Amino acid sequence: MTEATLRALGAGATATAYAALCLAIYARRLRWRTAAAQEAAALTSDDRKPPTLVLFASQTGQAESIARQTARQLRAAGTSVRLLELNALDAATLASATRALFVVSTYGEGDAPDSASVFAEHLMGASSALPSLRYAVLALGDRQYKNFCGFGRALDTWLHATGARRDFECIEVDNSDPAALGAWHAQWGDAQVVQDDSADAFTPWRLTTRELLNAGSKGAPVFLLGFAPPAGTMPRWASGDLVQVAVASDPSRPRDYSIASLSTDTELQLLVRQEQHPDGTLGAASGLLTSTLTIGNTAALRLRPHRAFRLDGNEDRPLILVGNGTGLAGLRAHLRAREAAGRHDNWLVFGERQATHDFLCRAEIQAWQSSGVLQRLDMVFSRDQAERIYVQHRLLQSADVLRAWLDKGAAIYVCGSLQGMASGVDAALRQIAGDALWRDLTATGRYRRDVY
Repeated sequence: MTEATLRALGAGATATAYAALCLAIYARRLRWRTAAAQEAAALTSDDRKPPTLVLFASQTGQAESIARQTARQLRAAGTSVRLLELNALDAATLASATRALFVVSTYGEGDAPDSASVFAEHLMGASSALPSLRYAVLALGDRQYKNFCGFGRALDTWLHATGARRDFECIEVDNSDPAALGAWHAQWGDAQVVQDDSADAFTPWRLTTRELLNAGSKGAPVFLLGFAPPAGTMPRWASGDLVQVAVASDPSRPRDYSIASLSTDTELQLLVRQEQHPDGTLGAASGLLTSTLTIGNTAALRLRPHRAFRLDGNEDRPLILVGNGTGLAGLRAHLRAREAAGRHDNWLVFGERQATHDFLCRAEIQAWQSSGVLQRLDMVFSRDQAERIYVQHRLLQSADVLRAWLDKGAAIYVCGSLQGMASGVDAALRQIAGDALWRDLTATGRYRRDVY
């Protein structure tokens, strides 16, 4: 066989393998979209009776999952149902409704989740009269925060002020409390439906690697962790999803971490910053992952779908990825997915302290830049100059470029700290895009956040 023939056969095999990969990616997307469309159709009324609105505001997916459970319960009991995210609800639909059930979480210190930000600003910010509406509110929260269930309480107060009538008092849920969730589901005929059906059970994952990424940093240590799945079989997840870590000392409050890898990789990877309390003790979860747990031992993990931060619907758009610190995890997973899909219209804006010590995943990011996976890269190191510069400042400096990307249909994904970074990026985006475009980006899913 000649050398030319061998080269031709090799090229043909490569093309075949690439075509198979593209077909697999397309088939996976098609399955996700078909399943979502089928579920939406099953939960949407097609008769002429006024439907009960089941409305949700979710940041990490729990409120959406409970709303879907509620809608299925009502449908099973013969009730006409329409399931909607709060940002998709318009004033006319709400005004014409006779019954609405609200399942809402609270974000940060009493704020509305991103999926309710447009609703909170424009519908709750306007004077309304809803005397024909009966409603109920399930408010999800965490008593560790000062404004426990702040958005749920504000929503309940606003609805009552419009003249709407409560079916029963607002049910408040402290960190997935089964009794409170059971009380909600009992209203619709099944108190046993209390588990979050978006997540699997906790299973033991084995720690295989732990690498310090920021030696010499003035900040707290950041580690890249790798975990092997139970029974050696890697489960499926999408870029943007989360993993929960159960802590023996506080089992009622599992910690969420952004997954930094793909299910096609050999490990489930996390980026974890070690938290240290004023008394010198380590944070329960970060201490377990970065110090206590030894290589080869296991931690209890479970996957948690995070639909609000997935690429779903934005796969064919240019992506602007913005983050800081360990927020690189969720952005890294998206960039790996984009690389696998052959999409190079990606712009990463990432911030940390000093380039010398805090350039997390430097080799991989620079390789993406060299190969063209990253069409543009802006690394922002706040302490490498006298004046503190952060990612929001770089966006403002690049306002013309950002507007040009948005004009091309780009989606924006933000991952990292809520205070400072995410709030600053939000303010910068509003200033650059304008309120009307900001509302459109939020309502259509072109602006998504995984911030904490």
